[in-house]
Amino acid sequence: HESNSKNAGGSSDENCKPTASLSDRFIPNRAAMDMERSSHAILSRSYESESSIGTDGEASEDEDTTTTSVASDMSEYKSSVLGIDDSKSRILSFADKAPAPKGDTVNNLQVLYSASTSSRKNKSSTKLVGRHIPSAPSRILDAPDLLDDYYLNLLSWSDTNVLAVALSQTVYLWNAETGAIDELCNVEDQGSDAHISSVSWIQEGGGHLAVGTSSGNTMLWDVRAQKQLRKMDGHSDRVGALSWNRHILSSGGRDNLIVNHDVRVAEHKVANLAGHTQEVCGLAWSPDGMTLASGANDNKLCLWDAAASSSSRPRYELTDHQAAVKALAWSPHERNLLATGGGTADRCIKFWNTQSGSMLQSVDTGSQVCALQWNPHEKEILSSHGFARNQLCLWKYPTMAKVKELEGHSARVLHMAASPDGSTVVSAAADETLRFWDVFAPPSKSRDGKRGASDLSGGAKSKNLSRTMHIR
Repeated sequence: HESNSKNAGGSSDENCKPTASLSDRFIPNRAAMDMERSSHAILSRSYESESSIGTDGEASEDEDTTTTSVASDMSEYKSSVLGIDDSKSRILSFADKAPAPKGDTVNNLQVLYSASTSSRKNKSSTKLVGRHIPSAPSRILDAPDLLDDYYLNLLSWSDTNVLAVALSQTVYLWNAETGAIDELCNVEDQGSDAHISSVSWIQEGGGHLAVGTSSGNTMLWDVRAQKQLRKMDGHSDRVGALSWNRHILSSGGRDNLIVNHDVRVAEHKVANLAGHTQEVCGLAWSPDGMTLASGANDNKLCLWDAAASSSSRPRYELTDHQAAVKALAWSPHERNLLATGGGTADRCIKFWNTQSGSMLQSVDTGSQVCALQWNPHEKEILSSHGFARNQLCLWKYPTMAKVKELEGHSARVLHMAASPDGSTVVSAAADETLRFWDVFAPPSKSRDGKRGASDLSGGAKSKNLSRTMHIR
């Protein structure tokens, strides 16, 4: 910057001194630079370019040959005597690499632009089904302090129509028939950082609830008596996934282990299954009880035999997913058919023949797959997603034509659970709400006499179910 003012005596601009410039380029790391080597490389190239120009401004063929020879000799000289390798010479250097993102990190721009492309390919069409699917939820419950953690499993619906949801340090029970809300247990005495990391109802009877904690313990509660029956160890870190197979409870932890507990006996640990190298975030027993599917943050899907012991290896280790495998769902219509969903870097729903270990189909959904739920009455599967639209998608199987998209959540939809009659699905999202969707066809009364969330309060449904309630 220069000053253009003159003094009162009419002195010229020659007497005005320029102001010193304060701006400079920012060089992040000088320690990794060899300034002498870089200076020598620049001067050498300058000398070579000058020597290649003739007196009339044009390089002759002889001079060009000579210049090439000189450049070659100079390069050999620098390499042998001075120890300078031109191919590795740098003027600017960034010595420290950027830290690697966490496995659950969302690249918003990448997901946003790729999602717009995939959405054009998979347009929904309700013409694929012969029933009306409401676009709005039938009920909304507030769930304050629901943890926004992809690797946890905080929602479970029993066959006695009671919904269990873990909100930070506390487990709450919501009775879908009466609307009553009860607090079952909490881990406040374990410190401010302690939290409930997973919940799962026993399959038959619905009277017992398994609760995984951040300390690595798994608690078994008698809900009717409001009493803790036992506390089972086996993990050195939080228990993020639980799955029942009759009297066997399988737990998966951040210590990469799967532990099979026999809840009937004192020595409850039946097997420690070591097949993953990162946190286990998904567990699901097959309906026939013969196969345990496990997914983890190592992007791997493992299939285990029911008779597996601590020394056993998985029947299959499947590595087709490119991100964490949390969403697992066994088909109620076809034996040995398993659906799995991948995280942000994968975004795919894959279908497997678990008998042969072969992948049958893969569909790119365009966003993180958080949970999967089969329709028990039709060959349809519901998926819940994260950024950018945080929606639920209903797909027709096996064509995987998109039937319906359900929107309403403002953050990723982390968990889903189905009502006992299979007609209603509840979704739990990081926006701290639970939404109930009448997405599946209601069963005929002759097939199932149980009542689900869609049948609550009798004829008062339209007046009562649309209002928002609080879990606590």
